[in-house]
Amino acid sequence: MTDPAHGPAPGAATDPETLRERVLSTLTTARDRTTLLTSCVEEPDLTAQHSPLMSPLVWDLAHIGNQEELWLLRAVGGREAMRPEIDSLYDAFEHPRAERPSLPLLPPDEARKYAAEVRGRVIDLLESTAFHGAHGTRPAHDAHGTRLTEAGFAFGMIAQHEQQHDETMLITHQLRRGPRALTAPDPEPTPPFTGPSEVLVPGGPFTMGTSTEPWALDNERPAHVRDIPAFWIDTTPVTNGAYLAFVEDGGYDDPRWWAPDGWTHIRAHGITAPLFWRRDGGQWLRRRFGVTEAAPPEEPVLHVSWYEADAYARWAGRRLPTEAEWEKAARHDPARDRSTRYPWGDADPGPEHANLGQRHLRPAPAGSYPAGESPLGVRQLIGDVWEWTASDFLPYPGFTAFPYKEYSEVFFGPEYKVLRGGSFAVDPVACRGTFRNWDYPVRRQIFSGFRTARPARAEDA
Repeated sequence: MTDPAHGPAPGAATDPETLRERVLSTLTTARDRTTLLTSCVEEPDLTAQHSPLMSPLVWDLAHIGNQEELWLLRAVGGREAMRPEIDSLYDAFEHPRAERPSLPLLPPDEARKYAAEVRGRVIDLLESTAFHGAHGTRPAHDAHGTRLTEAGFAFGMIAQHEQQHDETMLITHQLRRGPRALTAPDPEPTPPFTGPSEVLVPGGPFTMGTSTEPWALDNERPAHVRDIPAFWIDTTPVTNGAYLAFVEDGGYDDPRWWAPDGWTHIRAHGITAPLFWRRDGGQWLRRRFGVTEAAPPEEPVLHVSWYEADAYARWAGRRLPTEAEWEKAARHDPARDRSTRYPWGDADPGPEHANLGQRHLRPAPAGSYPAGESPLGVRQLIGDVWEWTASDFLPYPGFTAFPYKEYSEVFFGPEYKVLRGGSFAVDPVACRGTFRNWDYPVRRQIFSGFRTARPARAEDA
């Protein structure tokens, strides 16, 4: 279960009972988080639309249950539809987010009961499901359920789907006005980072993507070789303090730093700082989950668009890394000449490696988690903030949509930019060295930050 591209993958156990236990644990973790996010506010906050960019929380709750029914009970289990009349209400492609409050949605109590009933039936199904090959390779033929049950893929896909919506709901919590509804401990204090500001990534080929990770989604596949020239990359994400220097230097008023579309956008919308920032006298404040506080200079900057990240990089005399450069910095182990699952190796993430899973409600200070650094010494590539890259969201050579083209294929193109690494709001099941996120370059409500890069010179190599 190892190859030059990848180490052992979670869920790759050949023992069906071990896999069954992992599936149940992963689904339970996701549902516990969904319950927290939808039980910490009163019904009016569940049914309200807090931003036209987001769905009402109650829509996400029933959508989670509906997708679980569609893919696990119907597609895997061959069961009759429980409530076919609601399928169209919770079809994300049929109804844009701005329209969803006007739909006849299930009220909160009914949505909870529906999701709970689906989950109860899924647990029964899990006990009787015969999992097929657990090595991450897919059979050529798509007999009923075979590809979906291979290594528990469909169950892992649904767990990832729920956790992705949990992150979406956490974004909605950040956008909602009013007193805080969520609390979590802050990351452990850490001494100021005094290491090198950038790391040299040597040139040469490396294996990008995966063909062996059992729960990897279609856009992460297949593994393929990329030859990347040497480059320098920031050791840590760009901090609030560093970004503030760009703001104070008039970065938002100087068209030299901005892509033309970005300059048009910030002028049209009066954008002068990251989302949720405001100046109070001589101090910059930010709003974070209902609390207003000084923007901590040592934390990675958060809630910036691709255009803002790109402008900062130009102002700093640098650029955003490409997606391939980011993945090489995160996964390539030059000593063993192979790509690992995570920067620290092949082991699943632990609290010592990264800030994940809504364990905290903020990024950790830049330079945190030395146990999670890459073999080259790059830190915080996983967790804390999603990192914008320079790349458009495009398929890998040999891409095949599975199990439905609407997950990735319909989004391929220059309209979307790739983000990598995951944020503090991402659960480990939906985050790995090959995981790809994407969004419009104007998006700022997401938990997005960035790091910068520059080409290496001949004398650097």
